[in-house]
Amino acid sequence: MRILIVPPDPTWPAAFARVKASLGPALPAGAIVHHIGSTAVPGLPAKDIIDVQVTVTRLSDLNHASLAAAGLTRRPHTTDHLPPGLTLSAAELGKVLYRGENPVANIHSREQGRFNQRYPLLCRDYLRAHPLAAAAYATIKHNLAARFPDDIEVYYDIKDPVFDLIMVGATDWADHTGWTIPLGD
Repeated sequence: MRILIVPPDPTWPAAFARVKASLGPALPAGAIVHHIGSTAVPGLPAKDIIDVQVTVTRLSDLNHASLAAAGLTRRPHTTDHLPPGLTLSAAELGKVLYRGENPVANIHSREQGRFNQRYPLLCRDYLRAHPLAAAAYATIKHNLAARFPDDIEVYYDIKDPVFDLIMVGATDWADHTGWTIPLGD
């Protein structure tokens, strides 16, 4: 898979809305849907893939047949990145990942209240509130894609620790502002 970072696209929010609408009937009752990742940060360049987080009470609540009928393919990736210096149980990082194709979307299903459920929402909201941090992150993504366009493993080996650095500032920002996880998008 070639890594290509594209300029911000004003249609990304509408693409997210289409994905969210298509997921609705396939999701368990009480599921919460958020637009996450770079396409959820206005003005941020990104891979042209809509990232969606579906929060559920338990991952076992997901109906894989319903999600497949909605056009999603389950991916083998089942855990998120563990930031250095943290000791977290496997449950705190567990997820179920799906891929949709129209538009191209990654659907990250995570459990309510887990470390990995909060992480992408806090990063997204922090970058939305801090354009200079978002611009620096954009530079890193462009440079990584230029240097490692065909090596997704190296791309994430470097990008994940960058996000861990962003999370240090984001956590302080959340503590100072009283940020809480939004109810959904």
